[in-house]
Amino acid sequence: MITLKHFTLSEVPELSAAKFSTRPALSMVAGAVFSYRDFERMSRGIAEFLVAQGIQKGDRVALLAENSPQWVMTWFGIVRAGAIVVPILNDFIPSQICNIIEHAEARAVFVSDKLRVKLNELPHSIAIYDLHELHNPTAVPVNFPEVEPDDLAMIVYTSGTTGLSKGVMLTHRNILSNATACKTIIALHRTDRLLSILPLAHTYEFTIGTVIPLISGSHIHYLDRPPSATVLVPALQAVRPTIMLSVPLVIEKIYRSSIKPTLDGMKLYQSPLFKPLLILFAGIKLKKTFGGRLRFFGVGGAPLAADVEEFLKRARFPYAIGYGLTETAPLLAGCGPRTTHLRSTGPALKGVQLRIADPNPETGEGEIQAQGPNIYKGYWRDEARTRETFTDDGWFRTGDLGYFDAKGRLFIRGRSKTMILGASGENIYPEEIESILNQVPEIAESLVVEDEEGLTALVYLKSEVLENLEARIQDGIDAAGDLSSRVGQAIANAEKSVAGTVSHAMSDAEKTIEHLLERIRKETNSKLAGFSRIQRVKMHSEPFEKTPTQKIKRFLYGKKKEGSVEQNTTDSSQPSSRTPQTGKS
Repeated sequence: MITLKHFTLSEVPELSAAKFSTRPALSMVAGAVFSYRDFERMSRGIAEFLVAQGIQKGDRVALLAENSPQWVMTWFGIVRAGAIVVPILNDFIPSQICNIIEHAEARAVFVSDKLRVKLNELPHSIAIYDLHELHNPTAVPVNFPEVEPDDLAMIVYTSGTTGLSKGVMLTHRNILSNATACKTIIALHRTDRLLSILPLAHTYEFTIGTVIPLISGSHIHYLDRPPSATVLVPALQAVRPTIMLSVPLVIEKIYRSSIKPTLDGMKLYQSPLFKPLLILFAGIKLKKTFGGRLRFFGVGGAPLAADVEEFLKRARFPYAIGYGLTETAPLLAGCGPRTTHLRSTGPALKGVQLRIADPNPETGEGEIQAQGPNIYKGYWRDEARTRETFTDDGWFRTGDLGYFDAKGRLFIRGRSKTMILGASGENIYPEEIESILNQVPEIAESLVVEDEEGLTALVYLKSEVLENLEARIQDGIDAAGDLSSRVGQAIANAEKSVAGTVSHAMSDAEKTIEHLLERIRKETNSKLAGFSRIQRVKMHSEPFEKTPTQKIKRFLYGKKKEGSVEQNTTDSSQPSSRTPQTGKS
């Protein structure tokens, strides 16, 4: 690991190049390889280019692109120029991306060819640069501004909607203190190889999966497409990583689709004598699936299912668990593969202080609060919301509920606020979705909840819509009444006609509702990022129960997943961008 002279990220490329020189630093799987010397040269070129374009210290420069060596070199080029990086998640829709860039008051944006179309709504006053265009150093050496540890390094947005946008301000010290403290959990070496599968715009992947490897001389590989099974399996065999970071969804799918069915199908698996041995064999096979050399598999962004964690523990698979938020850069607590404890995120990270506020006398559970050099400086241009996240005595309020055991290990028990954690660690704000739903002419009020099928929108329709539906049904009943009052040759046939008319009226009303709810779902999802789209819309039969201040009592509706925890920003990151951190983030 390099020794930082000034404790800033802007000095990482030069110091790493001096120590690791021609060793590989960044590459695409089966693609071009960039050495540490290349990393320094190209990031310096980008920095000089930005200075030549008039970018000054403290200016914001956005970064919108898929994971790649260019993404990383551009990030470091921006901070070497003294500017502040605004990394943007690719899943945000164009309007959200433009909101973020405008809210951050960015002067420029680096973008990949594939995502450039998402900037069509951007004002012409903001410069757009091609991420993959080589920015050569200027002929005349440029003097870069001095960067201090407490200068902002990046602003991370966990929401792109106007009014809800929260830019988490992280300094060089925030990120580097977290990266160096992680040595107590995992020490990386120049022989380590990483396969990156999480978005670099998440603090989890950036701090733990990028900064730590680059100050340790390790080699990071990136995929050129989303990590589906058909892409991931051959990449694992090609890279044979020693270190990986993931969200629970990846390992849970592998266990439930392959390992568990195979074990359950074995007669010997029912034997108390052979079951432990078969689990160990399954663990060996799983490690081979990941290339055979894995020594650290960090799981974060969401809670790991209890049955899957129990298997990993018994199979001696080198998984690690942690907890953190975007606002904490990101890790607050964690442990390495040798010290994992079922359902715990591990003890507080070195240099971080954690406490449980107002614990329940019976359970010991309360809000987790933190202090440390990794705690963010606040939300960009939002002092009021920043103040809400700190206690009077200066502790950061995570918004998460938890408790410590006798050995100081932290256990997460849920959220004290409304944010929902997506399957891949994204922060989903129900209020953001509800604000879109409530713009639909037919909806009086709505509530977004998480259930077994994913995100569900409960909608209470306006009275005129309900009255119209009732009128259509009543028309059918009235028509049936007219039929039943007629006397004629076949009373039996008339009775059948009555029943048929009522049934038709009811069926017609049901189809109308069904079509309306589906239209609402599609229209709403077209305005949301992919990770926050709703799976279904259900009609609620009556107004939602509210508090005296007319806020919906959310706890009365929906069913949370067992152990659901969140990870990143505090509306709370995320991995907020509640990151894992290995276990929550």
